[in-house]
Amino acid sequence: MIELSAKQLADAIGAGDVSAAEAFAAYRERAAGDELNAFTWVAEDGEAPAAGDGPLRGVPLAVKDLFCTEGVPSQAGSRILEGYRPPYTATVVRQLAGAGAPLLGKTNQDEFAMGSSNENSGFGPVRNPWDRERVPGGSSGGSAAAVAAGLAPWALGTDTGGSIRQPAAMCGIVGLKPTYGSVSRYGMIAFASSLDQAGPLTRDVTDAALLYAHMTGDDPCDSTSVAHPEKIALPSAERLDGVRIGVPRGELTGEGLEPGVLAAFEAALDKAQELGARIADVDLPHASHALSAYYVIAPAEASANLARFDGVRYGLRRDEDEGLLAMYTHTRHDGFGDEVKRRILIGTYALSSGYYDAYYGRAQQVRTKIADDFRRAFHGCDLIATPTTPTTAFRLGEKTGDPLAMYLGDYFTVPFSLAGLPGISIPCGLSNELPVGFQLAGPAFSENRILDAAYALEQAIGFRGLTPGLTRARFDGGADDSGVVE
Repeated sequence: MIELSAKQLADAIGAGDVSAAEAFAAYRERAAGDELNAFTWVAEDGEAPAAGDGPLRGVPLAVKDLFCTEGVPSQAGSRILEGYRPPYTATVVRQLAGAGAPLLGKTNQDEFAMGSSNENSGFGPVRNPWDRERVPGGSSGGSAAAVAAGLAPWALGTDTGGSIRQPAAMCGIVGLKPTYGSVSRYGMIAFASSLDQAGPLTRDVTDAALLYAHMTGDDPCDSTSVAHPEKIALPSAERLDGVRIGVPRGELTGEGLEPGVLAAFEAALDKAQELGARIADVDLPHASHALSAYYVIAPAEASANLARFDGVRYGLRRDEDEGLLAMYTHTRHDGFGDEVKRRILIGTYALSSGYYDAYYGRAQQVRTKIADDFRRAFHGCDLIATPTTPTTAFRLGEKTGDPLAMYLGDYFTVPFSLAGLPGISIPCGLSNELPVGFQLAGPAFSENRILDAAYALEQAIGFRGLTPGLTRARFDGGADDSGVVE
């Protein structure tokens, strides 16, 4: 049962080969035995669904701890919200529950989604199931690790600058960042409101499409949400005949791109050509400025969004008897981690009088230029491909003392986020026995096209990922499958 994909499990439940209660109990037992620190909360015994109702048939769902879930700890990876149990449930979680996906557990993450390694969590780092001395990526590292290790059949994450795609790449699974606005943000604890978007982390592209199909929709509780113009279909393409894939070659020459990552990426492009795709260079002249713009815009929005965490209404409260200012100061000092404090300071400075136009205003102008670059590029191609990350998973602690090196992990994902475009990461091979991600992105609301292309490539590449009980991947024509998890 554990080795089945989510869709295969749903089909098995629908056929009566296994019950929804049995499936939930099996995954609950695995999640409760989590040794990766992927979960911050796991459902209790007896909380399994009685039947496989709805199109998702009772397949259990792991949810990033950034989503509010009524009566269940929702802490956003932060000590300032430790033990917080909200009185309502995020729209997307409620939609998926209504479609038949019960809540299995809440997954660990970088604090308030600020990080690329899951080392910024107030509840300790998550470990990568491929190598427990390495990071799983972030900020949705708990969700990615849980799916990769078979602790959950699929999971919800959020992506602000790469937080679904990047951990998916480092854990050897699939991660879809949807078009901004296609999924409601209501009930997501906000990091950067103009960038945050929920999406699925799954073992294969079919599962990503199946979960995403039940996440979309206009929500009156979120004024930025819109109805998707197309019904999301399960992908079925076997070839890529006529599909034009653009490659920004100029962005592949920068420092930090590992040779093994580039080699796996180029091999995947060769596969795409064998399937009939046409590969052409595209020019994205402002993409190199995306990280700089992002790390002004996102911290600026974070500084405003996180002002509500002051010890007054919910969460941690320190020294209330010493006066209001002391309570504010000590609560935020003790409750926030270093990375969150760093971004609040950067964002507050960028928004301050006399600096707003020079920093925040200029960053927004760059964002517009980047979006214009993509509009022009998509006149000549259908999709754009890049590596998902410049490197494979790095060792725990390797980059914690160098924030800039950490931020460079989002080099290939941030430009699409700034433009609000959809993108998917699929595993395309191994480098030094660690997974490499291949990113495909397209124009707004082109998820069906992206999913079809990713599915065809996935079948051709033949990457099968980690199997529960194994430390090494099964990769058709590649690594062997020896080794038992200790």
